Amino acid sequence: MSTAANNLSVRGQVSDEEWQARVDLAACYRLIAMHGWDDLVFTHISARVPGPDEHFLINAYGLLFEEMTASSLVKVDLAGEIVMDSPYSINPAGFTIHSAIHDARPDVVCVLHTHTKAGVAVSAQVDGLRPLSQGSLFPLISLGYHDYEGVALNEAEKPRLVADLGTKRSLILRNHGLLTVGPNIPDAFIAMYFLETACQTQLLAQSSNAALIEIDEQILKGIEAQAEQVTKGLGGMLAWPALLRKLDRRDPSFRD
Repeated sequence: MSTAANNLSVRGQVSDEEWQARVDLAACYRLIAMHGWDDLVFTHISARVPGPDEHFLINAYGLLFEEMTASSLVKVDLAGEIVMDSPYSINPAGFTIHSAIHDARPDVVCVLHTHTKAGVAVSAQVDGLRPLSQGSLFPLISLGYHDYEGVALNEAEKPRLVADLGTKRSLILRNHGLLTVGPNIPDAFIAMYFLETACQTQLLAQSSNAALIEIDEQILKGIEAQAEQVTKGLGGMLAWPALLRKLDRRDPSFRD
């Protein structure tokens, strides 16, 4: 695939650790596009740059997720100021959400936000995500809700957003979409995979108009330990190498 960013390379300007973060984040953007969870050039995934500086990588505003490359990602500080020369700008509304979480949660490396149809539909339901499937249990063990306050441009919203997320891994933004965080990029992606899939499954189940069976709350209490066992303690890293191989077969230009 020819991309709008295919003539840009910053490989020689960054550390090996930052380059690996760029490759993984570009891969995450491509995976979101591959699954159909992107929203033209809107929504965002950010990742903390390894090292002592409070710097972060986020998408070049105007590129499709399927066009994202390691070099096209823009490096910014917590104020959203670009700290490394780039021909691209960023979306200020996008970084309002991300900077709030990165500032409050030093344990979070990656913040992933989507506007999928299924995610927005469930976010508009009074009961939110319900325990209707095995897959719904994984986000439900660590899920919060944040009420809609308009397009995310208001700095005053940040503390409320942070408080609603707390120490959780997933957040449903009411009437808006989904958000997941992780100590690495693979974990944030896998958390979104389960949250998005649970929303899709819920809508399918509800569309039948049949009476629905919710999973007993007692089962939910043991699901985290079971998830740890299933992934062999690797979390998102168990599937990540296979996902990268799939991207490489389709189009390896995310590594540029």
